[in-house]
Amino acid sequence: MRGGVLCGRGGLLVGGLVMQVWTMAQTADGNQGLDEANTLVRGYYASATNLMFAIGAILGIIGAIRVATMWFNGEPHMGRVAAMWFGACIFLVLVATVIKSFFGL
Repeated sequence: MRGGVLCGRGGLLVGGLVMQVWTMAQTADGNQGLDEANTLVRGYYASATNLMFAIGAILGIIGAIRVATMWFNGEPHMGRVAAMWFGACIFLVLVATVIKSFFGL
């Protein structure tokens, strides 16, 4: 029968990696990393908001074309499709607003 999990070269490698991670975790400053991540996320907010609004505008145009096509063809479920496209555009605007209030920007 071969040795246990921590025997042999593989076990020494795993044990060494665990000890190295443990040592790094004891000396790392978590607050500094969180502050840096917070700064980066706040920096990307304006670009992300503009991107969401642009996607919403594109979806609105595509939705309007699809609904108009369905209307001209006389399809029966046009109202449901229009509500879904309108809801998708409203969702994108609401997400941008919620993110803004969540991060206090």
